[in-house]
Amino acid sequence: MGAGAAGLAAAIFSAEHGRHLTIELLDGAKTIGAKILVSGGGRCNVTHHVVTPDDFFGVRHLVRNVLAAFPVEATVRWFASLGVELKREETGKLFPVTDTARTVLDALLARSLELGVVLRPSHRVSDIVRIDCADAPDTSGTARFLIRHQQGETLAKRLILATGGQSLPRTGSDGSGYGLARRLGHRVTPTVPALVALVLDDGCVHTGLSGLSQEVEVQTMVEGRSVDRRTGSLLWTHFGISGPVVMDASRFWTVARERGESVEVYGNFLPGRTTDQAREWFLAQVAKSPRRSLLKLLTEILPERCAEAFCRRAESDPQQAGAQVSRADRDRLLTVLTRFRFPVVRDRGWNFAEVTAGGIPLEEINFRTMESKVVPGLYVVGEALDCDGRIGGFNFQWAWATGLVAGRAAASSVT
Repeated sequence: MGAGAAGLAAAIFSAEHGRHLTIELLDGAKTIGAKILVSGGGRCNVTHHVVTPDDFFGVRHLVRNVLAAFPVEATVRWFASLGVELKREETGKLFPVTDTARTVLDALLARSLELGVVLRPSHRVSDIVRIDCADAPDTSGTARFLIRHQQGETLAKRLILATGGQSLPRTGSDGSGYGLARRLGHRVTPTVPALVALVLDDGCVHTGLSGLSQEVEVQTMVEGRSVDRRTGSLLWTHFGISGPVVMDASRFWTVARERGESVEVYGNFLPGRTTDQAREWFLAQVAKSPRRSLLKLLTEILPERCAEAFCRRAESDPQQAGAQVSRADRDRLLTVLTRFRFPVVRDRGWNFAEVTAGGIPLEEINFRTMESKVVPGLYVVGEALDCDGRIGGFNFQWAWATGLVAGRAAASSVT
């Protein structure tokens, strides 16, 4: 149920493992695979060349076991068998050599149809009813679920929930799957946007820096305690900040806000240098060229637009000679450079988030099969689970891996 990345993978592996089975993919959207098509800027970042449990937020030992069932090398071979060759970019991301997500979707759909999987778009599910007795013996020939959808009803012996999370709801993942899971007896942890850009207060410098990208160390503080520190590319935008390092850090901001905790985000635009080390560098530059302006001095390490904006932010004259800058002005400028407080007012929301943080707890799922511990015969895969990865293809790897485990297990359980 759900024909996104995880759902398609689950259907394919189910069909390969149980050729005698009838497998149907019910999807609420009119066209299948919209989220795949918009991912990775329309290129579909299929996976990453190295994937470890540390790249995910979830119960680590459970994540580790699921990923081990379908490592990256197996993913690359699987896509090659589907006719999709992948290429590795400098960042470690793996994309189809065609540079278009359509290649990936077409291959998945073609394999599904080849195996006889029945694709049913415009079949939005409204309810799932268990029609077996919880303490009755498992009779695999008996239907266990009645699925009500906009086209009527469908009976199923086994059900794989691949409804996605709440990110990019226009593609079909609007969070409705969580309601279905709750009614079946599952818990759902609070969900918030992750891998999402952050909106800054209008008074910040971002409007004048829009389009500028630079390497920044981003630190997130929750209730005065550092919970995350990472370095990567930050992109200034007309609304605030984006780019890989911000997207990865965003979940810490959104989770803290969901919990009602105080949260601050800081940027060090001299990554790898402390404020004291930045001061030493500054004094060395001034000693070498005392007449050099602040602007010229800072453009050694920053883009000119950024250097000028930061001078203004620190209430310093960009044209003032470095040797004439007072200690107070210098320290204020160095604080802006190494501990810039981003005045975040909100995230960009579900319509722009690439993934969901939160969902159905992994503890309620058997990691060996992805079968629910709460509802026998129900399997859960992909983004519906409380597991989210960092940017770079990790969430797709989670989709393929959970799809494989669930698909094979569900098919094997039906004789």
